Amino acid sequence: MKLFNPDFPLWGQAFRPMFLAAAGFSAFAMLLWGLSLSGMIRLPVDNPVFWHSHEMLFGFAMAVVAGFLLTAVQNWTGRRAVNGKPLLLLTLVWLSGRMAMLSSAFLPWWLIACIDMAFIPLVALFFWQLVFAVRQKRNYFFAPVLLLMLVCNGSMHWGNAHADGALVLWASHSVSWLMLVFITIIGGRILPMFTANGTMTPKVESLPWLEKSVLISTWLIAALYLTRLDSVLPGWVMSLMLVLSAVAHAVRIFRLNLRITLPVPLLWSLHLAYWFIPLGLLLLALHYAGAPWSFSTALHALTAGAIGGMIIAMIARVSLGHSGRPLQPARIMSVAFAMVLLAALLRSLVVALQPQAVSLFFALTSALWVMAFSIFVLVYWSVLISPRPDGRPG
Repeated sequence: MKLFNPDFPLWGQAFRPMFLAAAGFSAFAMLLWGLSLSGMIRLPVDNPVFWHSHEMLFGFAMAVVAGFLLTAVQNWTGRRAVNGKPLLLLTLVWLSGRMAMLSSAFLPWWLIACIDMAFIPLVALFFWQLVFAVRQKRNYFFAPVLLLMLVCNGSMHWGNAHADGALVLWASHSVSWLMLVFITIIGGRILPMFTANGTMTPKVESLPWLEKSVLISTWLIAALYLTRLDSVLPGWVMSLMLVLSAVAHAVRIFRLNLRITLPVPLLWSLHLAYWFIPLGLLLLALHYAGAPWSFSTALHALTAGAIGGMIIAMIARVSLGHSGRPLQPARIMSVAFAMVLLAALLRSLVVALQPQAVSLFFALTSALWVMAFSIFVLVYWSVLISPRPDGRPG
């Protein structure tokens, strides 16, 4: 099949197979999860809740992280990033992990873990080779953070296999915060520039004290979860730190002026997704202060809203820009953006306020998510498997 020919356009740059696979898998996995919750099917896995949590983080989101980093590093370093046969093999390693995870009822856990965990080290290696070759110290930190995510992945597998629920939760929460750190860093770099270029308005200059407040507070909270200090600190201390971080994030995104982005779907989608960071932090702060909703409900504002929302907005933009096409998505993509953001709102804030209707909101959330990422696959399939119109590689 020409699809598996290393010279096929799909293997020209990492964003192509990774974004397409991530979006398709996300829709498929969420469909299975929704049907499982409704009792319509039985998943062929030993622990459906573990499978859902793991696969949305290490299957879906990690594929997007890989696609973004292995595409951006080419721009950052000016050197050709992974492509062709190595990229094909990397994608097959990722796919093998998804197949193994979906067969956990039939395979030994250690084999599943080995297959699944092979992906992140390869991504880190391909990334590190380029940044180290040009001594780009500013971006060195991404590689060790990827390896820290690998530790979280292994911990999830070990915890699930040995009935250590606390370890599973630690690992899933930690990797969620690490991904939020990625979004915080990348968002600070790109949102002011994207907003200025997309709206043809002057760029809002960063305030050094504000950027330091955002980064330090986000890293600090991530460190608390990584070290498990969140479980020993008084609730009011956690609440205070979360509120302070939420305020810093809110001021950061407020300064970029959402209103001027409303005519540009590729911008308002990014802005609204980022607003889920302060929302999620506030929901978590209230949880620690004694609010009657679960940690998971509050966390989903960050995972489904900030991470999921930023993902669909960014892959829609990057797929056009890096394939040499105008930054003008199909109109239906605005519907897809809105679906993900609405799904996140239902799964977090609405569930927190209306817990008696949680089953209904779970079903609506799953349906909206499936439709949104299915739209992406249908719209971007031809873009991602076609060569650049300008004839350039990638």
